[in-house]
Amino acid sequence: MECPDCQATHIRKNGKRRGKQNYICVGCCRQFIDSYTGTQGYSDDIKGQCLRMYVNGMGFRGIERVTGVHHTTVIAWVKQVGEHLPDAYDPEEVPQVGELDELEIFVGAKKNKIWLWTAVDHFRAGILGWVLGDHSAKTFESLWVVVGAWQCYFYVTDGWSVYPSFIPPGDQIVSKTYMTRVEGENTRLRHCLARLHRKTLCYSKSEAMLRHSIRLLLHYLRFWDVPIPA
Repeated sequence: MECPDCQATHIRKNGKRRGKQNYICVGCCRQFIDSYTGTQGYSDDIKGQCLRMYVNGMGFRGIERVTGVHHTTVIAWVKQVGEHLPDAYDPEEVPQVGELDELEIFVGAKKNKIWLWTAVDHFRAGILGWVLGDHSAKTFESLWVVVGAWQCYFYVTDGWSVYPSFIPPGDQIVSKTYMTRVEGENTRLRHCLARLHRKTLCYSKSEAMLRHSIRLLLHYLRFWDVPIPA
């Protein structure tokens, strides 16, 4: 018997999976079964159910406990659909007043902080633009390419020093009072993705996975459905 990944022959038994003997490669730790004959995979209903559970606040291992689908399989589905989704969707109408904010999160460890910058229309629900990175003007610059094209009458922000470098004089309103839309959207993100909860065992181990998750959630919040992976 050989490992399907590295072709090593140092293989050990590693319990059973759905009644079939499971093996593990000592060299690369790949787990596999001896024969996949007759394995039909998961139905579209199961895939859709798992992804909807994910964008409604459940972590991968929680989904595994409820559905029996291995958490690595659900992770692969999120990656598969997230790679083909856009970062955001064009607004139905060009915003007249934009709101901007930053959401502090971490990847891998709490000392590795990154920020999710978001942009919304003051008068309509939905995140229209976002970018991940540090708390600097270099990160915000790519989001401003989108937001600046709106040419809003006003941009409502907090007092972070980056914004005046981009927003024309007289067009910025610094006020938490008028940022209810963007703060509400950011709260929705934290509510719907377990990896963004403030106190949780779930967290992002990679920035790429965080991007896939955000794209999937924004698609779900816009269409109230999830794409089904092949």
